[in-house]
Amino acid sequence: MTDLKDLSREAKRLAVVFEATGAEVVELDFLQISNVLLDLYGEDIRGRAFITNDPVYGEMMLRPDFTIPIVEQHMANSVSTARYTYCGKVFRRQEEFPDRPREFLQVGYEIFDGTNTEKADAEVFLLVNEALNGIPIRIATGDIGILMAAVRSLSTTETRKKALLRHIWRPQRFRTLLNQFSGLSSKPHPTQDVEDYNKIIDKFEIIGSRNVQEIKERLLKLKLESEIDPIDPEEVKILDDILSLKDTCTVALSYLEKVSKKMRGIEKTVDSFAKRLEFLEHNGINVDLLDFEGSYGRTSMEYYDGFVFGFYSEIYKDLAPVATGGRYDALTERMGQGKKIPAVGAVLRPDLTLLLRENNHD
Repeated sequence: MTDLKDLSREAKRLAVVFEATGAEVVELDFLQISNVLLDLYGEDIRGRAFITNDPVYGEMMLRPDFTIPIVEQHMANSVSTARYTYCGKVFRRQEEFPDRPREFLQVGYEIFDGTNTEKADAEVFLLVNEALNGIPIRIATGDIGILMAAVRSLSTTETRKKALLRHIWRPQRFRTLLNQFSGLSSKPHPTQDVEDYNKIIDKFEIIGSRNVQEIKERLLKLKLESEIDPIDPEEVKILDDILSLKDTCTVALSYLEKVSKKMRGIEKTVDSFAKRLEFLEHNGINVDLLDFEGSYGRTSMEYYDGFVFGFYSEIYKDLAPVATGGRYDALTERMGQGKKIPAVGAVLRPDLTLLLRENNHD
């Protein structure tokens, strides 16, 4: 069992790295009103959050992370530049991994600053790397923004692109939709005239949440969808190549720069990738050895929409990530009700860094 005094010292040691930047130290309530989290994560969050009911505020959750309440608090007060750091407990149900702790400390750092987003990305990454100095770790990086830009560049309808973007973080559903839209798989569509279906619907009693008009509108959309040309196979191949891309950052950048000549919509995000690597390289990171994965972050980082990274133990392959982070610009706009500011952050697990430090010294 981890000694609580040792754990507290390790948390403070990590926190000092972020406090040294002049970031504001924040504390947040353990209990968070659940509707915000449900709106962002959907019902999936219920499977990994502890939920209770309050007679005044209704359904509440023990905080599963710090980022969302910090974004909510920041956007409610201003859209100015700010840096925050924190240290405290988060709570997670562990049905899939029963041996993992249900409550643990997180130390984190968040930057709200649109002045130079690539520099801010690099700053967060470098601070985490500094905090983990001396620990044998493997680093993974990715950029969900490149994938999203590729989807937006597809020569197809906005409806299809929105559907794919909505399921970026659900790979299986994303693949099903992509196959459907590219003609690689088929989904039943109305073959009769829509008016015939409407006449049939009018004869039946409707059971469920959708009314007759909504059902008719849905049938019309399906009918129109079935008449749209499939996505260009060449564009699908580019998307698949980005998804399967797994190499060093230098090699990945070279490939993406070539691809951007065919898919112009990703040029801006690829340029940001290049600038970020320059900042990292100028600050001592060997980007020729730094790994990049085109799909990294898609299954565990639901609100990230840009640069993403994770630090993992080289010794314990099944250990949870020691640190994760990334850019979440869209989250600030969503929670700011029209206001927005670019933001990036990271969290570290003091219990895991302590474990790895102790084993590294043995």
